Amino acid sequence: MAVTETKTKSENEAAAAPVEKERLRRLLAQGERPAAPSAFASARAFAWRSMLKIKHVPEQLGDILVFPILMLLMFTYLFGGAIAGGTGDYLQFLLPGIMVMSIVMTTIYTGMSVNIDINKGVSDRFRTLPIWRAAPMVGYLLADMFRYAAAGAIMFGTGMVMGYRPAGGAVGVLLGVGLLLVFCFAFSWVWTWLGLVTRSEKTVMSISMSIMFPLTFLSNIMVDPATMPGWLQPVVENTPISQLVDGVRGLFDGTSPSTAILTTLIWSAGFTAVFGFLTLRAYNRK
Repeated sequence: MAVTETKTKSENEAAAAPVEKERLRRLLAQGERPAAPSAFASARAFAWRSMLKIKHVPEQLGDILVFPILMLLMFTYLFGGAIAGGTGDYLQFLLPGIMVMSIVMTTIYTGMSVNIDINKGVSDRFRTLPIWRAAPMVGYLLADMFRYAAAGAIMFGTGMVMGYRPAGGAVGVLLGVGLLLVFCFAFSWVWTWLGLVTRSEKTVMSISMSIMFPLTFLSNIMVDPATMPGWLQPVVENTPISQLVDGVRGLFDGTSPSTAILTTLIWSAGFTAVFGFLTLRAYNRK
């Protein structure tokens, strides 16, 4: 039965193809061109293209299936007793921060994907299409939002199994994850620009990690800045990652820190405005 339905569907598609080609031929013969797709439709098509890469190469999901869980388990059970005197209390403090760290670090893969398409010449074909110029770049970022959300869900679920309980309830968790996704979308523009201006994906990786490691570890992800030297505390407390962690942690805990949330949104707008502009300019000049 299934074979018959598949065969019928294929026959219908085969029969419809000549009709569509004939319609396009008549439009071109009359001097008319099919309407160009909207900006949203173009970006959606490229996002779906990136999602199909995951379907055909599922191994690339390792960074969102394995890495976040390993990070949470290692830091909780290896350092929880030494830092907080017990793994239970430390898990309540750590989970929002380690979620931020794991997901923000996966944003670098956006730049690597862009660089691979540039070096393979795929982007040259994209630029010849009658589509919104920024659609390929936005498509990459929209597809990666799925990766970020999946990583967050996996890590939060693991934390719940380990004993984490958010005082902010479901609403606080959803708002916290939403804030994290907004920041990651904006921060990914940094790596799309880097992927366009560097020569190889290895260069993108090395530069990205050189930026991400000090940025994530020089923060309040794992420890309270109050335990640090006095001269270091203001530096750590005012980095974009620390402000993001304060916002997510506060929403999870039900305290809703308005200052940290507003600061994170300002950082997000700044990253999008500056690096979004630089990305599109570099893409147009390639």
